[in-house]
Amino acid sequence: MGFKLVRDTFIVTDERLIFIDHQGVTGKKTRVASIHLDSIYEVTMETAGTGFDDSELTIHYITSPIYKATNVHVASYKFEFGKKFNLQPFYVAMVTIAHQNHKRLNA
Repeated sequence: MGFKLVRDTFIVTDERLIFIDHQGVTGKKTRVASIHLDSIYEVTMETAGTGFDDSELTIHYITSPIYKATNVHVASYKFEFGKKFNLQPFYVAMVTIAHQNHKRLNA
């Protein structure tokens, strides 16, 4: 499944989230990165308000190669969706993955 955001694009596969970040004024500079779905531990959502606000989904994930290490490194990435996009079904899917990962990592 894939999504075209305000300026960026991301694709969800069965193993990872791949995102394409267009940078700069012209958008010609591009960064491609991926997040393993197994590393996501928290997801937050902010819905669009009035005016020019967009909906936002922030994914917090572990960047360490070993998830149960004593020194775990984490990062987050914020995705901005258009105002008319119904973000809630995708948020529920990501929260479900994060919850399952949280249980697995703390077992």
